[in-house]
Amino acid sequence: MDIEVLGTLSVRENGVSIAPTAPKPRQVLGLLALHADQVVSVATLIEELWGESPPRSARTTLQTYVLQLRELISEALARDGNERCTAKDILVTLPGGYRLETRHGTVDYREFERRAGAGYRAMDAEDYAGAARRLADALSLWTGLALTDIQAGSRIAIEIKGLEEARLCALDQRIEADLRLGRHRELLSELTVLVSQHRMHESLHGQFMLALHRSGRRGEALHVYQRLRSTLVSELGLEPSSALSRLQRSILVTRPEAVVTAGGARLVAG
Repeated sequence: MDIEVLGTLSVRENGVSIAPTAPKPRQVLGLLALHADQVVSVATLIEELWGESPPRSARTTLQTYVLQLRELISEALARDGNERCTAKDILVTLPGGYRLETRHGTVDYREFERRAGAGYRAMDAEDYAGAARRLADALSLWTGLALTDIQAGSRIAIEIKGLEEARLCALDQRIEADLRLGRHRELLSELTVLVSQHRMHESLHGQFMLALHRSGRRGEALHVYQRLRSTLVSELGLEPSSALSRLQRSILVTRPEAVVTAGGARLVAG
C-alpha cells in the first residue's frame, strides 16, 4: 500500500485508489494513514470525527466507515487478482482500535523524514551543496498543504501542524545552505513570497534581510525588519528576538556579522 499525505490524500493498494469520496470515511482513512502500521484507538478516531460530543451511535457508525473502507480495499485486491490477502489483513481490527498495514509500501511523510535527515547531516558536516540538494529533494515530495482535501478534526489538525512545522524546518535549512553557497540573489523571489505567507516567522525574515543586503539592497533589508517588528508588536505585543535585532544593527553599520536566527540556524553575511 502506498500512502501520500503531503498534499491531497492518496492511498493506493497495488496502484488502485481506496480513498472514499464521503468526508467522514475519508477522515478515518486520513488518520489511519497518518499512523500507518500503528494502532489508532477507537477513542482517538471518535474524537477526530465528532470532537467532545460524539453521538450515542459513534462506535457503530465508525464500524460502518471501516466496513466501507474494507469494501474499497477488497475491490482493489480483486482487480489485482490477489487471493492470498484480504481487506481485514490490510485494515486490521485489534483490541481497542485499528491498524492500516502498508506491507512495505511507500509512505511519503516517512520518505520526507529520511531525505530531510540526510540534508541535516550534510549541514552538520558543512557540506552545503549536498545539504541544499538533499533538502530540496525532500521538499519536492510536498504538492501542497498536508491533507488539504480532508475535513480535519482535532487529531488530524495536530498531525498537520506537526508536518507543516517539519516542512518549514527543512525549508529554513535549505535556504540557509543556499545562503552559505552565495545564492542570495536567486533566493529573493522565493523569500518575498515566504515572508508574505509567514508574516511572523523570524528566521525567514532574517534570511530575507541577509539576502537583500548581500544583493546591495540595504534599505529594503531594513524595511523588512521594521515591517516584521510592527507586526510582532501589534499582534503579539513582542519585540523581535535579540538575534534578529543584532542582524538589523549589523546591516545598519553595513558590516553584517554571523548571527543565530530565532529558529537556531546560523546566517553568515560576507
